[in-house]
Amino acid sequence: MRKIYNVAGHLFEVDANEALVAQLEQYKPFEVSVADGPIVFALKVAEEEGFPDVEVTIDTSQDDDGSQITAGHTADGRSYFEFLLYGQRAARMLVSGSDEATVWLEDHSLFGLNNGLMVMYTLATACRRTALFHSSVVSYRGRGYMFLGQSGTGKSTHSSLWLKHIAGTQLVNDDNPVVRLLDDGSVWVYGSPWSGKTPCYRNVSLPVGAIVRLSQAPFNRISPLRGIEAYAALVPSISGKRWDKRQAEGLHETEDLLAQRVGMWHLECLPDEDAALLCCKTVSHD
Repeated sequence: MRKIYNVAGHLFEVDANEALVAQLEQYKPFEVSVADGPIVFALKVAEEEGFPDVEVTIDTSQDDDGSQITAGHTADGRSYFEFLLYGQRAARMLVSGSDEATVWLEDHSLFGLNNGLMVMYTLATACRRTALFHSSVVSYRGRGYMFLGQSGTGKSTHSSLWLKHIAGTQLVNDDNPVVRLLDDGSVWVYGSPWSGKTPCYRNVSLPVGAIVRLSQAPFNRISPLRGIEAYAALVPSISGKRWDKRQAEGLHETEDLLAQRVGMWHLECLPDEDAALLCCKTVSHD
């Protein structure tokens, strides 16, 4: 069964059995019946058991909150990805170029498929002025406000403080929103089917009001980021295959333009109401 999804204006196709597709509840807000533009990638879930016998060289491995992604390449030039959850392999994936992939699911199959789709999305859109962020985003008065930071910094906590103390705020996405630079020069943030531990899968889009990098402190203080500081604040929060020259160049262009076109801030803060009010007063377009 083939399904087409539209995330941030980019169409992609999933080919899987009906039972598995039925479990993709978080993708339903993004499902479309007809492709009204180019398909940026197609992912097929292999029906046959067993991963093909290929020689794999590992390029990198990354751990995050119990999950692990290992990336590499095969002798014939295909990209290789392996997804693990708490030490159990969930899936393996082979990619041709950046637009065709086959995934073999094992334990935790939905986790494996989700990660495969996220990886393919980053590969297919890196050169399309699009970035998948590790960020929490709220909407306020028609704009999206993005909170960045290392895991455990308090991105979700800060969003929750806006929701609690600033009237009219709504959660857009709590872990993996998408940002696009449009042809008219504007920058928009979009909800996605990927939102970490918080089930927030909204098919919405808003112009970006500001991007705020958080760090914990015994006080509340906010300051603007410009130039190289703004660029450096963005890079750790954007997903991508940076060891690939073409991918790296595409991400660099996006990051450079974002640093120029979006208001960037550094908020040193406590997890309290005053931090949210200070941030909102400083960065919002009231």
